[in-house]
Amino acid sequence: MAGSTTNISIRMDADLKAQADTLFNELGMNLSTAFNIFVRQSLREGRIPFDVSLNQPNAETIAAMQEAERIARDPNAKRYSDVEEALRELKR
Repeated sequence: MAGSTTNISIRMDADLKAQADTLFNELGMNLSTAFNIFVRQSLREGRIPFDVSLNQPNAETIAAMQEAERIARDPNAKRYSDVEEALRELKR
């Protein structure tokens, strides 16, 4: 796969680029090398080499969120004035 090289141009948020430069420098490489690693791994795997998702919560998380909303609306639910009070209650 060795051969001639070509230049590409990528638009990126300046702060994001600065953060990436810092990270990749700590790893002993520059952004160009990191991008080449990404492309080579993509070609090896025939896909983007990590999961791309909308970060939607799973069923268990959705159920917990719904339960929290139900408890928040329940006027009879036990209320605590601070975290320490809640922790004392849990230790009983």
